[in-house]
Amino acid sequence: MSTDFQKTPHAVPALEFKSSSFSVPVLVLSGNDLTAIDHQLQKKIQLAPEFFKNSPIVFDVQDLNKQDLDIDIAELTGILYKAGLLPIGIRGGNELQNNKALELLIPIYSQHHSVSTESLPKEKNKPETQKVPSAEPKTESSTTLITHPVRSGQRIYSTGDLIILAQVSAGAEILAEGNVHVYNTLRGRVLAGVLGNEEARIFCSDLQAELISIAGNYKVSEDLNESIRNKPVQVYLQEHTLIIKDIV
Repeated sequence: MSTDFQKTPHAVPALEFKSSSFSVPVLVLSGNDLTAIDHQLQKKIQLAPEFFKNSPIVFDVQDLNKQDLDIDIAELTGILYKAGLLPIGIRGGNELQNNKALELLIPIYSQHHSVSTESLPKEKNKPETQKVPSAEPKTESSTTLITHPVRSGQRIYSTGDLIILAQVSAGAEILAEGNVHVYNTLRGRVLAGVLGNEEARIFCSDLQAELISIAGNYKVSEDLNESIRNKPVQVYLQEHTLIIKDIV
């Protein structure tokens, strides 16, 4: 008696690992007063709530350890979650802190991991009188020019005007304290005047954005009239209402 065995094709791999890098905001802690951290963090988030919403974040405790200042990692992560942030790593921790982070399923980042603080907004003209969490480089307001495409998942922040000469992909976020100019297709989320500048404007060659915002006043894609899509437009604020007009 013979038995026929059905031939099976070679299995297609269900996954593979690839090398990549992502820009992740870093919260650098220089004080261990959890009440102050909570308060200052809320103030930061109020400056650009759409930017911080559900944002992954790495917290850096290296400065604390240099000062021999301890901090409760569980309470700290609780504050981050309450603020709407998603902690995905600890950096600069000691053995005890790292072990606690791992118990909370938070990975340990080394100084060699690719993370960035370049995209976080900062509060201007308000001198700090005590050590508070800091997550941004101290740079003067200036125009930022981007010549390459902004990919999904990327965030770009400018302390002045932001000019982009390439397309902005769906899932990307671009923010500026001043005006935003996109001389290409604009998808993703775009926020101008993020620190309350109601005179800021958005200019683009092809509007397909998921969200547009000026000084905290915003519209999502579903609110955009079909007549202004896929064409050059400017967006400005008038009596707390976003006005979208063709550029002729």
